[in-house]
Amino acid sequence: MDKPTFQQALKFWIKLGFISFGGPAGQIAIMHEYLVDKKKWVSDSKFLHALNYCMILPGPEAQQLATYIGWMLHGTLGGLTAGILFVLPSMFILFGLSTIYVTFGNIPWIYAMFSGLKPAVIAIVILALIKISKKSLLSPFHYLVAIAAFICIFFLNIPFPLIIIGSILMAGFTRQFFPKFFAISKKLTPHETTDENEYYINKNTVISDIGFKPLRFWKQIAVGVLLWTIPFISFYFLTADFEFWKKLSVFFTKAAFVTFGGAYAVLPYVAQVSVDQFHWLTNLQMIDGLALGETTPGPLIMVLVFVGYMAGYNHFGNSIAMGALGLVTTTFYTFLPCFLFIFIGAPIIERTQENKKIKEILALVTAAVVGVILNLTIYLGKAVLFPTRFSFLELDYSALIWTFISFVALFRYKVNMITWIGVSAIFGLSYYLITH
Repeated sequence: MDKPTFQQALKFWIKLGFISFGGPAGQIAIMHEYLVDKKKWVSDSKFLHALNYCMILPGPEAQQLATYIGWMLHGTLGGLTAGILFVLPSMFILFGLSTIYVTFGNIPWIYAMFSGLKPAVIAIVILALIKISKKSLLSPFHYLVAIAAFICIFFLNIPFPLIIIGSILMAGFTRQFFPKFFAISKKLTPHETTDENEYYINKNTVISDIGFKPLRFWKQIAVGVLLWTIPFISFYFLTADFEFWKKLSVFFTKAAFVTFGGAYAVLPYVAQVSVDQFHWLTNLQMIDGLALGETTPGPLIMVLVFVGYMAGYNHFGNSIAMGALGLVTTTFYTFLPCFLFIFIGAPIIERTQENKKIKEILALVTAAVVGVILNLTIYLGKAVLFPTRFSFLELDYSALIWTFISFVALFRYKVNMITWIGVSAIFGLSYYLITH
């Protein structure tokens, strides 16, 4: 198999940025179908090896997988191209949707459409909770950790990053002294590949310049710190309200480092801080952002970009220009660590085999994430079903019924998520027209 040209790869990465709907599972499936099955640029074993590494990283695994494969094919330029183009279309689409949202969101029929979307989003989050639970809760110990994480965030208001750090420390301690706790009954069937030589990059391919090299490692860290610092210093000298931009930059950098388990895991933390602490937006606007994020291609973590837009827009007196700057800043600080994880880690990972200890520790972190997502479900559900105050007299029955119908449609009948979001918007508009 001849090496694909950079132009051939570029064509695919541009296309992927516009068609990558369906969350990480759908995005990974699109990449597998094209890169492995159709073009044979990467073998199944190499694809899965890269995916396994991306799965244990904080951040959107599909975007990081695209970066990893781009790096394997065409080095640093290939990785940057694949990773940036995975995000860029979604960023521009979300800017357009966010601007429409803040400009026309108070018009009754637009508001009615979002009222239909909110219950559907609750059903989508419940569905994500079930899917992640099935993959993550593999033993009684995993269930115990998930319950403990839920108690920590729901009842004790312990910040999400501390829960992640605590679960890593507990996993390391337990792995050392009580290894039997990690025993699972799940049977894993090894994936067999036919002929690796059919593929350009396969298990026998030796990628140049791999392994841990201290000079390269510190050079990459220095570049990462420099890139992080440039906008930060620019805000200090060029803006009137540096405190706001400092808060935004540091917060979304921190969020990027604790996004274990995907966007649904970090959303409670983002909601907890941006809504309740910083007051950048309301919890109902947060749900609207989640609905907008679900309708765009790219990783769901792009919901954070909507939060950044609303933060800039609201803080600077309904300024679309400041909303746009907030959106771009959030995108930059959310995804900068993702590229560093790949460019620093991929050359090392290419020299290593799977580490059982690390996998078991990170599996426990994912179990803790299940408890955090349960908290998100309750947090959003409360905002939608009890819009004024938490009392059964204030329960929104239409929202409850549509949440149930949405869940059945998505879970039982496997209706396409984008299609159902459209149906829910029509339901919200129809309900408004009937009741008014």
